[in-house]
Amino acid sequence: MTGFARPLIAKPETEGEDLVTRLVAALERMSPPPLATPDFTQADAYVWHASPDRLDPVPTVSRVDLDLLVGIDRSRDVLLDNTRRFADGLPANNALLWGARGMGKSSLVKAAHARVNDGREVPLVLVEIQREDLPSIGRLLTHLRAAADRRFLLFCDDLSFDKDDAHYKSLKAVLDGGVEGRPANVIFYATSNRRHLMPRDMIENERSTAISPSEATEEKVSLSDRFGLWLGFHACAQDQYLAMIRGYCDAFGIKIGDEELRAEAIEWRQTRGSVSGRVAWQFVTDLAGRRGVAIG
Repeated sequence: MTGFARPLIAKPETEGEDLVTRLVAALERMSPPPLATPDFTQADAYVWHASPDRLDPVPTVSRVDLDLLVGIDRSRDVLLDNTRRFADGLPANNALLWGARGMGKSSLVKAAHARVNDGREVPLVLVEIQREDLPSIGRLLTHLRAAADRRFLLFCDDLSFDKDDAHYKSLKAVLDGGVEGRPANVIFYATSNRRHLMPRDMIENERSTAISPSEATEEKVSLSDRFGLWLGFHACAQDQYLAMIRGYCDAFGIKIGDEELRAEAIEWRQTRGSVSGRVAWQFVTDLAGRRGVAIG
């Protein structure tokens, strides 16, 4: 029986190269290319997002006018002056706004940014970063440092850290220390309900159980020390609460008598169980809706 040899099929020499090309393409799809330096002329406010890195412009920032923030005159004046000096290219401090919730900490940052930009030819750019994205702050600063013709107010709202939370380490080198440190064209503002950015019971627990109590919480507590400017916000009295509401009503054209306003406003805050600027704004929103007045 005559046998026939099966012909050998030569594999293309490029098969290995094709496989590598496909693998590289797949990896590129999984890991998007680095973010190009954004065009900061689109808006005066942006939100930073990580994974993938991007800076989304904010056409209209949600904020109230600086003159409507009642009962925080000293904090308003100090922060406004600090922000204006930085925007003018002068030395200024990173700022930590801490204290009672709902008392206008984040509202003040956004309102001061708007006031400083009023009439300014090259605006100060507000960039908001979320607490969970702090590990990516180094990459963000690389983009901000590259835009040397702009000045940036980097803002983190409701900043705080719990036990075993290592996000604060990403922030420490930026505020003070590290080889590069904070770029000269960037300032950092944060708001928090906690003066030392961590719960008081956590601080006391670590101090009482550590071999060296003085060093137990030093690393985390020292983060707040790296803010050159501390501004405290405290719960307001009822008179301040009513003054806030009257200011909003006058600004938005809500017609209501003082006695009626006082009665309704007090009833509203009693149902909420607290008195704050946020509660005042929520009452005004409800009042405007009932009276058919557009606000905001």
